Amino acid sequence: MISPQAIFDAQARIAPHIVRTPMLRDAALDRLLNATILIKPEVLQKTGSFKLRGATNAILQLTPEQRAHGVVTYSSGNHGQAIACAAASFGIPATIVMPSDAPAIKRDSTKFWGATIIEYDRDTQNREAIAADIVARSGAALIPPYEHPDVIAGQGSAALELAEDAKSAGLALDVLIVPTGGGGFIAGCALALEAASPATKIYAAEPVDWDDTARSLASGTREKNSGKGSKFCDAILTPTPGELTFSINRTRLKAGLTATDDEVRAAQHFAARHLKLIVEPGGAVALAALLARRIETRGQTIAVILSGGNAEV
Repeated sequence: MISPQAIFDAQARIAPHIVRTPMLRDAALDRLLNATILIKPEVLQKTGSFKLRGATNAILQLTPEQRAHGVVTYSSGNHGQAIACAAASFGIPATIVMPSDAPAIKRDSTKFWGATIIEYDRDTQNREAIAADIVARSGAALIPPYEHPDVIAGQGSAALELAEDAKSAGLALDVLIVPTGGGGFIAGCALALEAASPATKIYAAEPVDWDDTARSLASGTREKNSGKGSKFCDAILTPTPGELTFSINRTRLKAGLTATDDEVRAAQHFAARHLKLIVEPGGAVALAALLARRIETRGQTIAVILSGGNAEV
């Protein structure tokens, strides 16, 4: 199990290498929901998503021998970009196993950072097996998207920043809503707030038909998705919560919330019009669940993370 202290350590470790994203407010959003809404725009992070936090923390803890052999991961785009960027910063070769139907903006950004891309068919091939074969042949270090303690710890630094900024503004966080795929980001956030804001209720936000975390929290065991739902929120489409991540989230999250594709599109439009931010579908799902009033908002201080902004425009 990862301790909350690991999140504080990660925050200090990665601070020189990432953007400390701001805490934003919007009067229209507050008025609409009769609440105090705090926005954490990880769309402004270098590489356009929170993933750089975990990737940087993991890479910084590799030994010199591991660095010499490079790193490998599998990703639909945001984690791949983050690994490619972090590896390039330290002169480490990186290989990214990426689905052939990944958005062009994510594929092009990964190439920009100099990584080698290995494409696969997400419907017929197993990305974990492909990555394992590369590791076996090259000796590279595998840094998966969410089932990794250093990745989880680094990602939790976003919630620490948010808690610090809220406190500086004289606010106490009642609720935090986090876009959720495999559960690594929200696990890091939950561990961070366990120490920094223990009264905060934490909700996972997922697309309809990809609500494995919500169903797993309700049943107490890891549930699987059918894989037949819409692929619109591509960044957070995972088959089941991670074993490590769910062991953290099972007792620390309040519940899971869902949003439809139309609700996500409405949230993207709201973010562009009112916050002047481009948010990709998966990154907008927490805002979508909030705007759809999946929870009671009146009189509360609610933080929402916009987790990624790598959308075609």
